Amino acid sequence: MILFPAIDLIGGKAVRLYKGDYDQMTIYDDVPVNTALKFRAAGAQAIHLVDLEGARDGSMPNRDTVALIKKKTGLFCEVGGGIRSIESIGWYLQNGIDRVILGTAAVTDPFFAKQAAKLFPGKVAAGADIKDGKIAVKGWLEKSGLTAEAFMEQMLGFGIDTFIVTNISKDGAMQGTDTALYESLKKRFPDAKITASGGVSSMDDIRKLRAMDMYAAIIGKAYYTGAIDLKEALEAAK
Repeated sequence: MILFPAIDLIGGKAVRLYKGDYDQMTIYDDVPVNTALKFRAAGAQAIHLVDLEGARDGSMPNRDTVALIKKKTGLFCEVGGGIRSIESIGWYLQNGIDRVILGTAAVTDPFFAKQAAKLFPGKVAAGADIKDGKIAVKGWLEKSGLTAEAFMEQMLGFGIDTFIVTNISKDGAMQGTDTALYESLKKRFPDAKITASGGVSSMDDIRKLRAMDMYAAIIGKAYYTGAIDLKEALEAAK
């Protein structure tokens, strides 16, 4: 299982939100590239990056920070947040980013997702951010009418087989991850590459996800608070 330590960006800084609430933000690093280099030193092979302002506003204000992290670390980098045009995807891929994650745009504009999958095969993932059973959009501030299952089925039909699945109620809450959700989705979509995101807060969570043969998991707040030692977590994920 791949373990992605995460960096969430606002104003060029590494931050964390509590359950996606922009009013409950903690700043962890004014220079996120330093955090990324710590990830690499601990043995990480990949980084999950989120432009939180982009996710909310549909822009890419932190794109230069994302590109700098890729340049300085050389690690596999995936990024989501505000990617709502072919040009946006092209910019990230041209600047070395390995995979882009479509969220709001994949829900509100399925034709765009289909076009992106065709133009950039293997480089596009979809973010399934779940709030009260439905996919949330615009930085988790609004709910769509789509269930996770309906959304994933549609994306798989377009050729997108990689998903970052988040139970928003678990994100940043340090109360454990939603293994029942992932078991259900893995059973329904055995060919999908599912990344567990949100609530991965202990070594036990990582071991459970590894035992489930998850494609990947994301570690966020648990790293920043010291609840999980990244080096130990990376070993457990293997």
